[in-house]
Amino acid sequence: MYDTIIRGGRVSTASDTFDSDIAIRDGKIVALGHDLGEAAEVIDASGLWVLPGGIDSHVHISQPSGEGIVMADDFESATRSAVIGGNTMLLPFCLQERGDSLRQAVTDYHAKAEGACYTDVSFHLIITDPTPSVLGQELPALVADGYTSFKVFMTYEGMALTDMEMLKVMAVARDTGALVMVHAENYDMIRFMTEQLEAAGMTAPRHHATSRPIVVEREATHRAISLAELSDIPLMVVHVSNREATEEIRRAQSRGLNIRGETCPQYLVLTEDDLDGLNMEGAKYVCSPPPRDLDSQKACWEGLQQGVFNVYSSDHSPFRYDDPAGKLFPKGRTSFRWVPNGIPGVGARLPILFSEGVVKGRIDINRFVALTATNHAKTYGLYPRKGTIAIGADADITLWDPEKRQTLTHALLQDGADYTPYEGMEITGWPVTTMVRGKTVVRDGALQDAKGHGEHISRGFTQG
Repeated sequence: MYDTIIRGGRVSTASDTFDSDIAIRDGKIVALGHDLGEAAEVIDASGLWVLPGGIDSHVHISQPSGEGIVMADDFESATRSAVIGGNTMLLPFCLQERGDSLRQAVTDYHAKAEGACYTDVSFHLIITDPTPSVLGQELPALVADGYTSFKVFMTYEGMALTDMEMLKVMAVARDTGALVMVHAENYDMIRFMTEQLEAAGMTAPRHHATSRPIVVEREATHRAISLAELSDIPLMVVHVSNREATEEIRRAQSRGLNIRGETCPQYLVLTEDDLDGLNMEGAKYVCSPPPRDLDSQKACWEGLQQGVFNVYSSDHSPFRYDDPAGKLFPKGRTSFRWVPNGIPGVGARLPILFSEGVVKGRIDINRFVALTATNHAKTYGLYPRKGTIAIGADADITLWDPEKRQTLTHALLQDGADYTPYEGMEITGWPVTTMVRGKTVVRDGALQDAKGHGEHISRGFTQG
């Protein structure tokens, strides 16, 4: 007897679509087919898509954000919203603050996540202080322990690395097999633009976007790719927002370089005009890179369709709006530079792509699965345990009703923020039931008592 059989659904993976029942035992998929026999529980999936649970490989949770600023989500609220939105695994970041031990940062994040998660998690590392001991001892040891990806920043006070520091981090990646992720924006360009705008009195949230024009991202993308080429390593350029940066990645790929790209929902459905809200309303949309224009939206869709981007993530970085420790941080009223930088999106990511992509014919269901689950698992050393429906894989499964209509609201998404930048968006297609390692965490749209079921997963290395 099996623990669970999912019966009567239409199964889709990154490569195939077929009618099949799915048998689950001890949290694993153990049989695919028809007439599979008896189970303690049978889930009727008639009329539903049966897909691998989403993997969001770019989320920020409980991350230090500056004095007086508090991120809106802890691991309970972030993973709760994630699973309501059809995700079964998140890859948050462990931020090393300058002067601190990288190993201690990892220990601290494990303590934050312990017993709190609805989804599985696995940590990336953020390198802000690449000292000889970090590069020579801590980082190689952490890679050996299964923390096989790390992120570097080309912007932000206290986080931006010099080209020399990036090269040293990349050398460790080359020697250990780890994957480097890069936030590509030119810090000095942004500082210069910010000073010019403030001197002219252009300090409203709208000018956050003005301070970060496309050339800022394009130049940094080109430079990051050049450093990776010199270092002979693969590189993931995260949250790409526009055509020019996309073309830099496309050119590198055409030359045979192992350069990967990621985009996010804010670059598919928002524009810089959203930052124009009266008073401080525009602060709700302040993120980096900022949303661009309609041509940039088109370019990001093309990148998803054509394979320039192989993953689609949320870059979930939530702050409450009506909160002096969030978007209404008092100094933010004096200049956009002080507005907490980031927007919530972990629960909205999958429904937006399903509705705007699959339902509207921009991508097919197999590409949806690849962009939201399978490619994340392959890129970050989780495949084939995660990211697919196959015998032996974890039973991370989401049932989608392709006809269900929802209006996106913050109340629906249940994260720790007090707004969603996608408020009022009409969605067709919704994840109605989600299982994490065989346990039903959302049943018919209702969250179950499954807090703490999520585990930390150690990872291998990039595939492909």
